[in-house]
Amino acid sequence: MDHVALLRGVNVGTAQRVAMADLRRIAVELGFERPETLLNSGNLVFGASSVLGPDDAAGLRAAVTRETGVDADLVLLDAHRFERLAAANPLRRDGREPKLLSVAFAEVPGALDGVAPPDVDLGDDEVVVAPDAVYQWLPSGVLASRVPAAWWRALPTAVTARNDATVRKIEALLARRAR
Repeated sequence: MDHVALLRGVNVGTAQRVAMADLRRIAVELGFERPETLLNSGNLVFGASSVLGPDDAAGLRAAVTRETGVDADLVLLDAHRFERLAAANPLRRDGREPKLLSVAFAEVPGALDGVAPPDVDLGDDEVVVAPDAVYQWLPSGVLASRVPAAWWRALPTAVTARNDATVRKIEALLARRAR
């Protein structure tokens, strides 16, 4: 069964540098199968003999910290959950640039249930909070997002975001691996 591990904030600027070769090596050392990375931003896809859980995510995070010195939040999803959340994006529409759509995946399934979107003027931005993800349309770009940092920090679980262009590449990688 394939899984997706998303490390938060690695290889952004000069801080928190993690070589993707190291990430693949760590996955192999933990017994994961056929690890592949996508881009240089902490996207790891690998196989395991069963569905992995929070202890496995903690073990992977600890191994990355031990081997690289980088302690980054990590969201671990089985392939089915990743694909379901990607397909459920209510903001995916024809004509929308995938790089301006964002999906923030929740570390703990269901933890965002009942969380309200930020109570601020979002301008042209759109935010949809689902139990397992936060979806955003950011027509002016991520850096111009009007969602306050305090709102993100107040969420009941860690989240890590990927733009929809990256999400689609991970979907394609999972589809290729499933053949």
